[in-house]
Amino acid sequence: MKFVMVPGGWQGGWAFDAVAAELRRAGHLVEAVTLAGLEPDGPADVDRPPNLDSHIDQVAEIIEDGGEGPLALCGHSYGGMVIAGVADRLGDRLDQLVFIDAYVPEDGDSCWSLTSDQFRHQFMAGVRDDGRWVAAPGGADPRARPHPLASFLQALRLRSGPGRAVGRTFISGGTWPGSPFTAVTERLRHHSDWRVHEIPVGHNIARRDPGGLAAVLGALPPADGSG
Repeated sequence: MKFVMVPGGWQGGWAFDAVAAELRRAGHLVEAVTLAGLEPDGPADVDRPPNLDSHIDQVAEIIEDGGEGPLALCGHSYGGMVIAGVADRLGDRLDQLVFIDAYVPEDGDSCWSLTSDQFRHQFMAGVRDDGRWVAAPGGADPRARPHPLASFLQALRLRSGPGRAVGRTFISGGTWPGSPFTAVTERLRHHSDWRVHEIPVGHNIARRDPGGLAAVLGALPPADGSG
């Protein structure tokens, strides 16, 4: 299986380093994406922040150029918005879609509309310097970078949906203060098209339990449910 992994807000592909190492040891291929604007040396154009469409385009291009073979597209937190948009365009290329304590949007949703009041306050507090980039929260990993506000605010437009059956998995970090994912976790538990796993370590599952996350990902079945 090949895994393409999309991080949440403020983070780069480095957020999945430990998980990727575990998966590679088990024989899987992994590409952890650093979204446009979140590069270690800063955005290419600070005056033109990327939006959600920019990030969907970026990940879609990675998948289109990635060759054939079983593919799992994974997104953490904000990354759920991105992978939902990619799946809408390229569902016939995907075998698994994995939301890791992530937003699960429908047409017209945005990260802003789906998140909690605590995160909306954090977005607004972080963007006061220039109105375009949301500063990383206090206590974040030193590699974290300001996140483009436009990508948090833009509504997702879904048109076609996956062209074939795609396995859908939601991995919950459990209940934590201000979580916007509690309700969606409970809703998906009762949805026959979804598998729900819980790794109750809080939001940043990849950092707090990389082995547990890699184990769940490595055990994903084929999209057709065989094996």
